Amino acid sequence: MTESIFTEISIIVMLTTALAMVFRVFKQPLIISYLIAGILFSPYGLNVISNTDSIATFSQLGIAFLLFMVGLNLNPRVIKEVGKVSLVTGIGQIVFTSLISYGIALLFGFSTIESLYIAIALTFSSTIVIMKLLSDKKDLESLYGRISVGFLIVQDIAAMVILMFVSSSGNGSLLDVFLYSGIKALLLLSFTFVIGKYILPIITKKLANQQELLILFSIAWCFALSTLFHYFDFSIEIGALLAGISLASSSFRYEISTKIRPLRDFFIVMFFIYLGTEMEFTNFQQYIVPISVFSVFILIGNPLIVMILMGSLGYTKKTGFLSGLTVAQISEFSLILTAMGVQMGHLEPQILSFVTVVGLITIAGSSYFIIYGKQLYKLLKGPLSVFEFRKNSQNKEQSSASKYDAIIIGYNHVGSTVVKSLKKLKKNYLVIDYNPDVIEKLEKAEVNCRYGDIEDENILEEISLNKVKLVISTIKDFEISKSIIQEFQKEKSKAIIMVVSEKPEDAIELYEHGASYVIMPKTIGGHHTSTLIESFGLDLKKFLANKIEHLQSLQE
Repeated sequence: MTESIFTEISIIVMLTTALAMVFRVFKQPLIISYLIAGILFSPYGLNVISNTDSIATFSQLGIAFLLFMVGLNLNPRVIKEVGKVSLVTGIGQIVFTSLISYGIALLFGFSTIESLYIAIALTFSSTIVIMKLLSDKKDLESLYGRISVGFLIVQDIAAMVILMFVSSSGNGSLLDVFLYSGIKALLLLSFTFVIGKYILPIITKKLANQQELLILFSIAWCFALSTLFHYFDFSIEIGALLAGISLASSSFRYEISTKIRPLRDFFIVMFFIYLGTEMEFTNFQQYIVPISVFSVFILIGNPLIVMILMGSLGYTKKTGFLSGLTVAQISEFSLILTAMGVQMGHLEPQILSFVTVVGLITIAGSSYFIIYGKQLYKLLKGPLSVFEFRKNSQNKEQSSASKYDAIIIGYNHVGSTVVKSLKKLKKNYLVIDYNPDVIEKLEKAEVNCRYGDIEDENILEEISLNKVKLVISTIKDFEISKSIIQEFQKEKSKAIIMVVSEKPEDAIELYEHGASYVIMPKTIGGHHTSTLIESFGLDLKKFLANKIEHLQSLQE
């Protein structure tokens, strides 16, 4: 028996790996290959799985590890840093998507409970897909990337609450669920909070010198809390999620996350394969039209909702568009929630198949949207202007006689440091940024600034570019840097043009196009470190004095 299970898993892993390699060539998320692999292994395909209980157990471990990792990244301190835009847009997208989805489901004849599950399931976006694609594009630190991460935090918190409610909803009337289950949930959450705040930090600190023991303890804590929640009639999933959250404030969360990720990656494969094997295609033709409509709504409707919300908050059409593309798919939470509904008898297996197919279509489509987002924006830039509802006060028309010694494009840590130097030199400068929150702060600080996207051809029209002596762009995008150089050259400006690049080959090309200096953060960091060593030698007192100055600068 053991040998046959091992043989089946070996076949599953080998074939899934081969399929995943094919999908990698076409730049598709591996989640899709796992789901398709599950369908291939099911009775509708090769029918190679006879020990479904083993695969089901592995899939349960996959869900536990996945949600534990999600929890680890839900540091409560980060919530304060999410900002108004992520909170408003995240909640707004959840509300509008779920309401519209619920209405569509009812129109297609789904029952009230089925419509409710479908509406909630199609609301969430995939943490795995978005984080992976943004990371690959090196856009996590961009404005739209940070906002998208904010979406995920808001959605994950909402998903946690919903999972907790659903997992206890089979225990009586609705009133019982709210009262009895609510009291149990409050007690368990309080217990988790106390342990996480006062006991776990002590334990993890003592175990930090023994990595293997630290990781083993983290897994044990995940399983212990999952079991505790299961004992009190909640799902294993919510216990694993809260176990991760309770460790999210730990100084060692990155180490724990790094070491557990390979376990998650393996077992989550089994979860998606199991979902594929559980798909039911009997009389499935009746779902073809609803699948098409819901897929189009998620791929197009979700981005439109986000663009409308972000436009109303004063963000540019480009930021709204790129942020909107990141929510054009459904999440692994969607599949977990629907599978839970089937397990609890709330839904028929066909609904899980329905949601899974919508997931396949939207994850595949949105991946291309995110990968080629900037190219799509260039094609749609004109029509997207309708989503810029509110103009910042700094967008008022100014005289063409506006003269500045320096222009800083993008007010990040580089831009803020440059502004300090220009103030000391008593130079007339202008800061241009496309984050309305940043502009609002600069206005309060009485910094001369203007709201706008530098890619907007009108943004520099009111400025006498041939009078500018220095322009510094902190934007890392190569094409934007190149267009800035060309814009100043077109005006026959003799300004010093400084741009940022992270790739040596891009830096060389920017120099060839006419950049005066290309800022390379990694290179500058190395040079600065070498300069400190050459200046201070090995004198600890000098380094500590420099440390105090650096800390003061960071705090400012």
